[in-house]
Amino acid sequence: MNALLNHLWQSTLFAAGVFAVCFVLRTNAARTRYWLWLAASMKFLIPFSALVAFGTWVDKPRPAPVAPAAAVEQIAATFSPMARAVPAAPQPADPSHWPLTLAGIWACGSAILLLRWLQRWRTVHSATQTAEELPLQQPLPVRSSPGTMEPGIFGVFRPVLLLPDGLWDRLDQEQFQAVLAHELCHFRYRDNLTAALHMCVEVLFWFHPLVWWIGSRLVEERERACDEAVLVTGSDPAVYAQGIVNVCKYFVAAPLPCATGISGADLRGRIAEIMMGRIPLRLTAARKSVLAAFLVAALATPVVIGVLRAQTGAGYRFEVASIRPAAPGYGSSTSINTNNSRLTTRNASLFSLITFAYRVQSYQVIGAPDWARDDRYDIAAKYDTAEEAGIPASDQKRQETRNDRISARMRNLLAERFQLKLREDTKELPIYGLVEDRGGHKLKPEPQGSGSMNVNQNNGNGTLRGEGVPVNRLATTLSGILGRPVVDETGLTELYAMDLKWSSEAANESGPSLFTALREQLGLKLESKKGPVTIYIVERVEKPSEN
Repeated sequence: MNALLNHLWQSTLFAAGVFAVCFVLRTNAARTRYWLWLAASMKFLIPFSALVAFGTWVDKPRPAPVAPAAAVEQIAATFSPMARAVPAAPQPADPSHWPLTLAGIWACGSAILLLRWLQRWRTVHSATQTAEELPLQQPLPVRSSPGTMEPGIFGVFRPVLLLPDGLWDRLDQEQFQAVLAHELCHFRYRDNLTAALHMCVEVLFWFHPLVWWIGSRLVEERERACDEAVLVTGSDPAVYAQGIVNVCKYFVAAPLPCATGISGADLRGRIAEIMMGRIPLRLTAARKSVLAAFLVAALATPVVIGVLRAQTGAGYRFEVASIRPAAPGYGSSTSINTNNSRLTTRNASLFSLITFAYRVQSYQVIGAPDWARDDRYDIAAKYDTAEEAGIPASDQKRQETRNDRISARMRNLLAERFQLKLREDTKELPIYGLVEDRGGHKLKPEPQGSGSMNVNQNNGNGTLRGEGVPVNRLATTLSGILGRPVVDETGLTELYAMDLKWSSEAANESGPSLFTALREQLGLKLESKKGPVTIYIVERVEKPSEN
């Protein structure tokens, strides 16, 4: 849902830019404005995320994308086997039916639109099948139909010019030639094809009013463009205008947007412009620059974002890094430590290195081979302290920036030595919502605390202590303990002291479960639901060579 909303507002913003450029070019050729509005329509079929992904792909070699996940609690950390005997979740709340309901409404709207257009297409197709061939020397077949539909081009890939019987009785020779020139202009520019493309956009995004407004702009500009082309050939404005009026007086408009006739758009405005005999101005160098700048910015911006995203952290690498199989005797205990300009790991699996480097929880990484969890490595790496120059003076900001750079170095190390490649995706998965219990929270404000949080687990028993920490950090910590995303929905923004103790059924202790402890000791509770979760899929990884 978030991806769709992002796509819609980005497409809307692009259309606003097209509107501004078209306003600047309002005295220039209508065909130029038509192509711009068509670009605004096609933008709905091409999300900026695809261009961003292209920019990421262009930059070779590249590290995997940086995960926008929870911040690292501390760079020096010791990992011990986490007891998974977590108590069962409370009875899940009924999942939200809104996504399915909205999807159903969208599908019904699209189906109704398709059926309506299919019915109209069959009417037009039937008229073309029963029409008689006319011996006119034109670049496309010309047929005469007994119906009352206006002259028009029908068909996308094999277009036919369909003329109604009695047209010659309503128009004189000059008027007929002007109307014919108008239709041939539609044929030369493949207006039926571009109109069909916009119809696809309308089927997919029928719920967005902007899509229909763009459709009206396309019809208006394409008719003006053909009017301008007819006048440029030397047709008399009065004769041409009278021909259009006669067609509209005695014949009905085509029922399909992709069947281009001569009516449509603002007929009164068109007749006024035709009678004025206005010839569009040629694009000046300044206006060409405006148009080129807009198009380049629209295409290049997301690609550049992708390139920059691919290069995030690319400049930070370890000068020397040694990777060796871990010595026996560590069991399952893992440590990752940093000190001055060094990073060392003991008995670390590739899986733990990924979660450390990308700042993600273990449940967010999928597709890793078994050896990524089973094989253990000792790493000794060193980086140049000169790279830390320019880090802000603030202690907190200094530590955050230092952590960011260490994570970037580890990502590059994994990409180069393990050939690690991740792909980001979003899936609807079970999550927990952290909310206040009925009686309200029992947290004690502690704005002057150290900001530290410590978690210990042993055979199912656990303790959590925090000094001056926000509730969203508690949610992040609970995510790691439960192996499921926990979203802070309390709305609490202050810093609090936290002291939590629990045990599990597997520990055979009499203490409360984690869910009960949260309610009794902190006045908070976990609600089971579903929500979007960012995951990282391992697409490629290899065992490293020793050195």
